[in-house]
Amino acid sequence: MTAILSNLQATRAAVSRAVESAGRQVADVHLLAVSKTFPAEAVREAYRAGQIAFGENYLQEALEKIEALRDLPLEWHFIGPIQSNKTRAIAENFAWVHSVDRLKIAERLSAQRPAHMPPLNVCLQVNVSGEATKSGVAPAEVEQLAREVARLPHLKLRGLMSIPSPAPGEMQQRRPFAQMRELLERLKSQGVAVDTLSMGMSQDFPAAIQEGATIVRIGSAIFGHRT
Repeated sequence: MTAILSNLQATRAAVSRAVESAGRQVADVHLLAVSKTFPAEAVREAYRAGQIAFGENYLQEALEKIEALRDLPLEWHFIGPIQSNKTRAIAENFAWVHSVDRLKIAERLSAQRPAHMPPLNVCLQVNVSGEATKSGVAPAEVEQLAREVARLPHLKLRGLMSIPSPAPGEMQQRRPFAQMRELLERLKSQGVAVDTLSMGMSQDFPAAIQEGATIVRIGSAIFGHRT
């Protein structure tokens, strides 16, 4: 058994335990394998172990992997910061974008999404911890941005994403995730059609699942530590 296969099996088991502990259905939480900095062969190995969805932060690296793995039916998610000059390549090569944090970027992604492709699934990145060094829309501005993005013709607004500050224990970890859940529920109550909470990584996904995460983004627990 390869290390990636073993790690994937262990990760899936840990996710299942967290889902069951939260009283939720396993099918409601999806595993996104974060493959940034790892080579295409590592992605291929994870695919052989049954993984389909992969998350990338760095566009040029991602494009090289996408090209090298075109023979596989993979689902690519862009999860990193988005520069205006990178939107066309993102719109043309990804199924999901988790890191939309301003209308200008959303408008460019919509305008540059090829007509023959389905709408691009997007999440709004929320700076839930208010960190000056992190990307993301402020919680108070989420509803306005969501309404504007939901109107764009070649995007499908799916929900919210966040990367909270690290916290030492599960109860502390759950607080920002609970805030994210409340933001999503508020959007739903206002008639915005959303269904996705992308939150939780290798070190805190059980807390995220307790608070309603539907996508957990896990890299090092699957592929190993990054250099």
